[in-house]
Amino acid sequence: MHKFFTLLGVIILLAVSMTATMAQDEIAGWVCPAGYEGQTLRIFSWSTYVAEDTIPNFEESCGVKVEYYEFGSNDELMAVIRSGIARYDLAVPSEANIARLTGEGLLQPLDFSIITNVKNVSEKFLNPPYDPGNVYSVPYQWGTAGIAYDATIVDGEIGSWEDLFNYDGPVAWIDDSRTMLSVALLLLGYDPNSKNPDEIQEAKDYLLAHSDNVDAIASENGQDMLLRGDMDVVVEWSGDLLQIIEDCECDDFVYVIPEEGTNIWVDNMAVPANAENPRLAMEFINYILDPQVGADLSNFTSYGSPNQAAIDAGLIDESALNNPGIYPPEETLQKMYFLLDVGAEADQYYTEVWNDILAALSE
Repeated sequence: MHKFFTLLGVIILLAVSMTATMAQDEIAGWVCPAGYEGQTLRIFSWSTYVAEDTIPNFEESCGVKVEYYEFGSNDELMAVIRSGIARYDLAVPSEANIARLTGEGLLQPLDFSIITNVKNVSEKFLNPPYDPGNVYSVPYQWGTAGIAYDATIVDGEIGSWEDLFNYDGPVAWIDDSRTMLSVALLLLGYDPNSKNPDEIQEAKDYLLAHSDNVDAIASENGQDMLLRGDMDVVVEWSGDLLQIIEDCECDDFVYVIPEEGTNIWVDNMAVPANAENPRLAMEFINYILDPQVGADLSNFTSYGSPNQAAIDAGLIDESALNNPGIYPPEETLQKMYFLLDVGAEADQYYTEVWNDILAALSE
């Protein structure tokens, strides 16, 4: 894991320091092949996770219709895909969920004769441990789970998970079982990917013991709660929080990667086994991996880009490359961890424990 973060740190340093080596007009842009006209693509992904023109441009280029459906948590994504009731052509699971879905036979192999733009992806994001050879997935965006707070209300600074749990004011936790329980496991000195029921139970007890200030559970809307003034402090995904900070053009809000560490994640594009239009889904993946499209995506979402061609071409905003909340420095990366596949039994236990926490908080 540390080797991966060291390599990732090198990528970030090179991206920040290098001058673009090729002009934007030298990039061979993606062109939609003929034959897709009149078709429909059904995408299952997070909200605010595409640039404003990402989907309209694809629809116009291919003569197709895109239906974009949203989920609010990784747990919701897994439940929907596992149910098989809704049939999506493209889904955007996290790295741990890729491993789970693959193991359950719920994803189909990708066709790289269609996804030729995979060549634009940084080698450090290829052949990952959760999907050797990228048989079932390619990276979409990467980021962290962290804390944001309203500096006009919070007295002092919040720089750690301990600060969050000890804060005397309204707080929102993210609705993600593995993320929140991994924090408790980390603070208790356990493996954030523990499979031990006793340790997971202890993590549950820790969260409940530090939940007096929890006024809400955020299903990917913690940034909205913060912006409205409903919450002083929220736990959310980095890009969602950094988007409101950028849009605000003020110093009211601060995003923090907690000093104890946090999970780093890679969201991936994958095609469900029951997809009705897998070929169009793979063409959309190829489109997303175009340097300009990938840059527009990351510049909008405020998440890290795995598209090395976009970085090399100078298409990623310099302010983003220099933002440690988006591209953390090496010393911060060394404290981070992936949420790995813990197996079906432990995964079910995490879900049950999280549901117990939600029930207790709603009383």
